[in-house]
Amino acid sequence: HPDMSLAQDIHRVMMVHSSTLSVEDATAIIGMDPAALLDKVISRVGTGGKSVEEAIKENEAKYNKTEEDSTEDKKKDEEEDSDKTDEIVEPLLNAALYRHLQSTLGYNKSDALSEVNLTAIEAHHEAIIKILRENITKAKDEAGDMEVLHAHMDVARYCAKCTTKEMALSAYEEVVALPKLSIGKKLDAYLEMTRVCSFWGDWKSMNETLTKAAKVIEKGGDWDRRNRLKAYQAMSYLCSRDLKSASTLLVEGIATFSCAELCEYSEFIMYAIVTNLLYLKRTEVKKSIIDGSEILQVSKDIPVVMQLANTLYECDYKAYLHTLVDLQPHLVANRYLQPHAGYILRELHVLAFQQFLDSYQSVTLESMATSFGVGVEFLDLQLSRFIAAGRLTAKIDKYGGVVETNRPDWKNARYQEMIQKGDLLLNRIQKLGRVVDL
Repeated sequence: HPDMSLAQDIHRVMMVHSSTLSVEDATAIIGMDPAALLDKVISRVGTGGKSVEEAIKENEAKYNKTEEDSTEDKKKDEEEDSDKTDEIVEPLLNAALYRHLQSTLGYNKSDALSEVNLTAIEAHHEAIIKILRENITKAKDEAGDMEVLHAHMDVARYCAKCTTKEMALSAYEEVVALPKLSIGKKLDAYLEMTRVCSFWGDWKSMNETLTKAAKVIEKGGDWDRRNRLKAYQAMSYLCSRDLKSASTLLVEGIATFSCAELCEYSEFIMYAIVTNLLYLKRTEVKKSIIDGSEILQVSKDIPVVMQLANTLYECDYKAYLHTLVDLQPHLVANRYLQPHAGYILRELHVLAFQQFLDSYQSVTLESMATSFGVGVEFLDLQLSRFIAAGRLTAKIDKYGGVVETNRPDWKNARYQEMIQKGDLLLNRIQKLGRVVDL
């Protein structure tokens, strides 16, 4: 906990509620009616369809046990988990999240939990957390450091599941503050904190937590945790729209992905493809994406993104633009990509226009419009906008109906840049020299 697949479901319900994502597109992407998904989300966040009294009683029974009972239950759970294929999803009993969804989505069905119910659930959590904290005291008095760590982690994970972001982060801060805590365990705690921040959409705290984790990993840590940290950092870069940094970490993490708690593997591959199309050279796109063995294994799960990569590589620009239209709802339906959907689509348009124009010194607007399957006026509008913004090195001869490419002189541009930076450095050295003389 927190469950990141639940976070995706909540995001999709929100997008449908705000009419940002159509019901038809949502149904096609999710595989179920959004109204049914809403009921599923509310049930999961609440009591799972049970009465409040029954749900509280079941949850209470898990923690009001003797030590011997708990040990036996753990062994039994491990045996059952090894045999289970379809695990029963337990309700979260998260009153804070339930209130948020209820107010945002206007959920007022007859089976909705009342404020009295939510208050009772919160009082129940306070009692459970008190029991868990008593276990910490008991571990300090009767057991060793490892048992104390486990007791603290039990509190933090319970708060992450059932309470607010603030309570969960506070509990995890207690974990990382423990003396004699190994680098691996501290990194695990930071990564769990990162998921809490991500679940609640606090991208700033997520980035700050990962910065702390990166400092910890510099002191040591195994390769598995290093790879997991890279995956988490990639998602953080994605959220802050640093797509270039994200693309590098994402493509590196394809072969070593082990963060099923963060996102599904097919989602991770989708992020890698969308970001790397913008920055990889065409030959690298072929090698790393189109012919990548790991990507081909999940290609059936992400047909739209694979078609995007293939049509761009094959220079089938008409099909490429059609695929961009199909891609848009998938971007909106994803909680990490939705805030940047417009930016990503614009960059993908620029990418295709630039790739097409690189093959010509001049080309008629009519010929280019035919290749892209759009009208001349629409193409003229798009090109003029990108040229004016400095995104395309070309100019339009409106009278002749021709687009002329201006190939930049990279060697001369780099020389000029070096001269400017050299002048700036000399000025700073002179200023430093005056200060030293004084």
